[in-house]
Amino acid sequence: MIRPPFLSTGDTVALAATGRKVSSAQMQKAMEVLSSWGLNVLQTPHLFNEAHGYLAGNDETRLRDFQQMLDDKNVHAIFCARGGYGTTRILDCLDFTSLLEKPKWIVGFSDVTALHLKLLQLRIESIHGTMPILYPSAGVEPSLESLKKILFGEDFTLQATFHKANRMGQATGPILGGNLSLLTDALGTSCEPDTVGKILVIEEIDEYKYRLDRMLTHLRRAGKLDHLAGLIIGHMTDIKDPDPAFGEEIAAMVMDKIDDTPYPVAFNFPIGHENPNLAWRHGSLMSLDVNPTGSMLQPATGLLREAYIIGPGSKK
Repeated sequence: MIRPPFLSTGDTVALAATGRKVSSAQMQKAMEVLSSWGLNVLQTPHLFNEAHGYLAGNDETRLRDFQQMLDDKNVHAIFCARGGYGTTRILDCLDFTSLLEKPKWIVGFSDVTALHLKLLQLRIESIHGTMPILYPSAGVEPSLESLKKILFGEDFTLQATFHKANRMGQATGPILGGNLSLLTDALGTSCEPDTVGKILVIEEIDEYKYRLDRMLTHLRRAGKLDHLAGLIIGHMTDIKDPDPAFGEEIAAMVMDKIDDTPYPVAFNFPIGHENPNLAWRHGSLMSLDVNPTGSMLQPATGLLREAYIIGPGSKK
């Protein structure tokens, strides 16, 4: 995997919208936070485009803006402004030649899961973490602290409280995933992930239980849950029950799909559409420990890690 250089004070970063539109007022807090980290913050030319309904401009405009930031050699990280929908509409038209020549961090989650999966195909690490639209939200401080640590190359560990459905064990492998809807959407595309030997992360928001079950079943039928190194379940936010009720709890739903597999499974991870939404490096080699007191996720160490990373991954 290629690891982009970590950030240093004085670096230039950019805010960009690949999907749903944002306003100047919604980005004000992000401008303040990133500036307080010693970063120079650019905005894409049409970041506050209000003329295309739900999206932050038409596909051509969003594509051109994001491509400009990918190609700008002075930009060291791109923060995707928010999720929603729209990233997949431009994904296949992006040219990543400049990014491969001069890697930079791409940051986001939710709809940006599609972009993370594309970068995984290119063997470039990215950051799954909170987005500028959420910087003003209550309880966001741990999410921002973890994001800053990763961006500036500090050590990080994610911990989760015990859950009765956890399956104990340890695992080491490349980590991937994010939003369950986007993972399922990637199946059958050029961004379909290879999950064999990987630690898979899933989180979701605002879905009915039967739809959640359908997506998990889809992953199972596609063989994506068969040979994992480990499975992490993040926030399942605002999951609704239909009338009549679906009749199965989320943990039971998940475990039913993987009852014939041996790998560790960890629920309650602080990842997804609630705070804290702790940051992690998508595509990085990680170690997962699930034990009777809780779960822990941290970067792998030793010779295996050194062989896995071929990018700079250091201060400039």
